[in-house]
Amino acid sequence: VAEAEHAPDTPSSARLHLSAAMGGVLGKSPDLPVIPTVPEDVEPIYKAFSQCELSGEVEKDLAGHTTQGAHGVNYHHPSTGKEGSTFYMPCKSLLGEGALVGAMNQVKALGQTKALIVTDAVLVKVGAVKALTDVLDGAGLAYHVYDGCAPNPTVEQVDAGVALLQDNSCDFVISFGGGSPHDCAKAISMLSTNGGCIRDYEGVDKSTKPMLPMVAVNTTAGTAAEMTRFCIITDDQRHVKMALVDWRLTPTLAVNDPLLMVGMPKGLTAATGMDALTHAIEAYVSTASNPITDANALHAIRLISTYLPQAVEDGKNMKARDMMAYAEFLAGMAFNSASLGYVHAMAHQLGGFYHAAHGVCNAVLLPVVQTYNAKYVPELFIDIAHAMGFTEVGQDKARAVSVVLKAIKDMNKRLGIPPNIKELGAKPEDFEALADNAMKDACGLTNPHQPTKAEVIELFRQAYEQQ
Repeated sequence: VAEAEHAPDTPSSARLHLSAAMGGVLGKSPDLPVIPTVPEDVEPIYKAFSQCELSGEVEKDLAGHTTQGAHGVNYHHPSTGKEGSTFYMPCKSLLGEGALVGAMNQVKALGQTKALIVTDAVLVKVGAVKALTDVLDGAGLAYHVYDGCAPNPTVEQVDAGVALLQDNSCDFVISFGGGSPHDCAKAISMLSTNGGCIRDYEGVDKSTKPMLPMVAVNTTAGTAAEMTRFCIITDDQRHVKMALVDWRLTPTLAVNDPLLMVGMPKGLTAATGMDALTHAIEAYVSTASNPITDANALHAIRLISTYLPQAVEDGKNMKARDMMAYAEFLAGMAFNSASLGYVHAMAHQLGGFYHAAHGVCNAVLLPVVQTYNAKYVPELFIDIAHAMGFTEVGQDKARAVSVVLKAIKDMNKRLGIPPNIKELGAKPEDFEALADNAMKDACGLTNPHQPTKAEVIELFRQAYEQQ
């Protein structure tokens, strides 16, 4: 520690300025607070803040809070190590109406000269991408549009994007759309600097170099791909969705402007919204959850439960659109650090095998997998129930599990989600292969209980037969 700076009326052996304790970064004003440094000074503070009566009152107070059940003042799961936990976020995020226009100064500040805009042909055809190109033109920024990204982007589409980026001398990437363009753009950005094939980066933190600067402009309220370290690319050769989880895949700048989401059709609004709900619930029961991710997850659940039906029923309801944009971002903050579970591990396989929509797969699997998880962590459903508005369950974990599972099923029906994976094209003869691939998916590692292969097959069967 730096040499102590002493208050005029304080013995030099007793107290140290906070400035010195922080390496001098807070300046040298004599008005700065002082902190105790010797045992005799620490002891009174320790006694004051370590009384059983005080901690008991704090727990009692938190236990009565509408989003913190009795278990919520503790950790959800035993610690997985002694190295702490990491919280991942983009460098900057812009949210709210007009965020796209407001982002241009931030984009110019990156100092790049030409963007590769990664999007899909539909967004170009309907004129949605013009909202982006118009503001880029106004800012004097050059760009080239790559609209070859399809739902569930493939290895080949990533390779085509890399070639286009290099041929047009682009030095940064802007993704425009939902999860598919964002994931495709992440893969293009990473591959452009790291080389090789995108298959080489399947798994956790496989890259060795930073990707190109990336701006993710979001037009859906669900995937949170615009602000996470997750990237999902389909390998058609193996019929799997590869999960790339890498802190270097986090976009430089995330933009969530609800004005870009007004045109989403009901089906897409419902599917992406249920994807966000899945993110929040899986992050909350994850073995890697912590108090920060818990807070994000619970508030996301509260907002989604309130505003998703409104956004589906009236797409021009700007308050619902704005709140869903915040909700999906909060859910992204939760799972970006706490990760996910077997809903996603299984959903990725359905998408890889049958090219089924990711959000719909999640919605159909969510009640099945959470029924399984509830056998092992029923107490975690108390806070989820409260966040959904069912405060009448109190601290009754069995009742909480029941109302949460029913609420998920009711939401699916209200939003027009298919009742089972049979309607998504799933075939029972594929269940064993689907289970094998799901058990290799990185998202399943933080499920609150690790299922056997037989149990995963059974979960697929239940999802196939449920009505």
